[in-house]
Amino acid sequence: MTFFRLCFLLAVGGLPFVSTVDADEWSGLVGIEGRYFTQTPQDPRQFDHENVSLIVEPEYIHEWDDGRQVFAFVPFLRIDQHDSNRTHFDIRELTWEKAEDAWELRLGVRKVFWGVAEFQHLVDIINQTDLVENLDTEDKLGQPMANLALIQDWGTLDVFVLPFFRERTFAGSEGRPREQPPVDEDQAGFESSAEEHHVDFAIRYSHFIGDWDIGLAHFYGTSRAPRLIPGVDASGSAVLVPFYDIINQTSLDVQATKGNMLWKLEALHRSGQANAFNALAGGFEYTFVGIFETVIDLGILGEYHYDDRGESAPTTLEDDIALGTRLSFNDVQSTEALMGLIVDRESSGKFFNLEASRRLGENWVVEFQVRAFFGQSRTDPAFTFTRDDYAEMAFFYYF
Repeated sequence: MTFFRLCFLLAVGGLPFVSTVDADEWSGLVGIEGRYFTQTPQDPRQFDHENVSLIVEPEYIHEWDDGRQVFAFVPFLRIDQHDSNRTHFDIRELTWEKAEDAWELRLGVRKVFWGVAEFQHLVDIINQTDLVENLDTEDKLGQPMANLALIQDWGTLDVFVLPFFRERTFAGSEGRPREQPPVDEDQAGFESSAEEHHVDFAIRYSHFIGDWDIGLAHFYGTSRAPRLIPGVDASGSAVLVPFYDIINQTSLDVQATKGNMLWKLEALHRSGQANAFNALAGGFEYTFVGIFETVIDLGILGEYHYDDRGESAPTTLEDDIALGTRLSFNDVQSTEALMGLIVDRESSGKFFNLEASRRLGENWVVEFQVRAFFGQSRTDPAFTFTRDDYAEMAFFYYF
């Protein structure tokens, strides 16, 4: 059964016949994105400096039964100038949802986010990362699922059955930024003989107690983050081959709101990918409201990221300090900016990130990004991107 057939059956299987239309709404965006890479690439197969993409993401919402039942459909399409892997189509959402006072049932394809940290979404595991979209791992592929939420005074208990696995997307040999050497997705391996048809399970308890928001979860199934194993392709060229292990992951995410201060913590224990390990991401965000007697808010962020596998960890955040600022101008154009710097305490390698956006008129939004790497050692997983610094500008029309 193909992924898209499974999406359709999961969503429509829970969709009863509806004779009257309570509410239909179309919205979404179309956009154009331009990137400029400041250095020549490490691999001559990669494109040189400029890249342009077109993005289309409509959204259809249908509600009935006084809003207690909702059908949502969100397809996504990107057409990329150079990278055939980045030119892709996905169903971000195709979901039927039934809501009652004490429970909610969702069937179909959805996006689910867990976590509170700013610079790394450590415990977020339900959806696969759409890595060709952005290195920040915030873009996700739609995940087929059945999700039952039990809503009680003592908290919310979410149970997930995930019947189909989505492989991570990687840039093609021409793409930037990308791993060196490139990832050969055609050779992907799985620990489970069922491969992408292995059924995964997850459960999460969430509740708020006073100023505290708490989430405790366990996931069993195919790891969303593959191990990248050195190999060769059909022509004998060096490649990285993704291998997807079966894992158990127990996680905790906590956020405390104390006036203008947010305290944040994400922590996990994972087994199944070679040796078991622990990791955490924790820190704070303090907001100065109305700085210099204006309407502008200034947020100061600080986080520490740790992985007890040390330098053998396949992540760039194994012993790193992250510092940042967030500006909210609170104007009619919704102008915002986030700037951050991540420093590796062992190698002193640095990663700089800038994200800014502003609305233009009623329907247009302009976004600006900068990604830059400094001083990465050859043993740092981030070294693979050291020549992939870029600036990006995108214009989106929202309808």
